[in-house]
Amino acid sequence: MFKLKGPATSEREIRKSRFATIAAPVDDEAAARAFIAENSFADATHNCWAWRIGTEYRFSDDGEPGGTAGKPILQAIEGQEVDCVAVLVSRWFGGVKLGTGGLARAYGGSAAECLRLAEKLPVVAMTALVLPVAFSDLALVVARLQAFKGLVVGRRDFTETGADFHLQVPEVDAPALEELVRELTNGRSNARFDED
Repeated sequence: MFKLKGPATSEREIRKSRFATIAAPVDDEAAARAFIAENSFADATHNCWAWRIGTEYRFSDDGEPGGTAGKPILQAIEGQEVDCVAVLVSRWFGGVKLGTGGLARAYGGSAAECLRLAEKLPVVAMTALVLPVAFSDLALVVARLQAFKGLVVGRRDFTETGADFHLQVPEVDAPALEELVRELTNGRSNARFDED
């Protein structure tokens, strides 16, 4: 799965109709709707779109025959394995009818081309952990955590005996982090899932 690094655009002409596509990363439905509203062309014949955030998605044919625009755009998003994205394809009718199959290919193909050209980053699944560390182990653990790739330290809550580190670590690296901490502290510290 991938996320877009930033906005991407593409444009093409299909049988005298102009198709302009813009795709952008979005974090939630409100951001997706705002992106679509801000980037729709008032003079376009149709502004068709789709967005996907995790398991949630929406799409619109904006007056094109049902299933010929929004759904093909969503299928392009899924085909390119992109998440947290909104894609808008604006069409200026050129006088030649494309038919339902031609419309689906034009909208889906425009979205797929834009997403193919976009700069993407892999989505890394993260796990939230709490790591209690005694004062006697604090300096050593802090030094080693700084060198652990992909680790994000959210906050430190100091306690009577040490500190609780709230961490985000790539899921695939969580077992290695847990093992490292056990070795550094001779088994005195064990990470647990963060319930916050």
